Amino acid sequence: MTIEVIELNKLREIIAGGGTVVVDFWAPWCGPCRMLSTVVEDFARTTQDVTVVKVNVDDAKEVAAAYDIQTLPTLVVFKDGKDVVSKSGFMSKAALINLVESNK
Repeated sequence: MTIEVIELNKLREIIAGGGTVVVDFWAPWCGPCRMLSTVVEDFARTTQDVTVVKVNVDDAKEVAAAYDIQTLPTLVVFKDGKDVVSKSGFMSKAALINLVESNK
């Protein structure tokens, strides 16, 4: 399951909660974002120990600005409240799993 967030304080609260958090910054007009969305949704359904958050940058401009998101889609992995890796562009589920597992 994914959590949709549009408020900066809510996202910060989720990230500060600890563990591994993957944040998907996307927009509905972005083709690669829509392709990655199916990968992220599948990853969220099959992964129990990772919190997955989706941020529609059109609805959450303040959130995107706070994390200096310049390219879409962008995935940011947080571990215990710290930003550990950021990756832009489409990726396969295997690549997403590898990105998360190598940064846990």
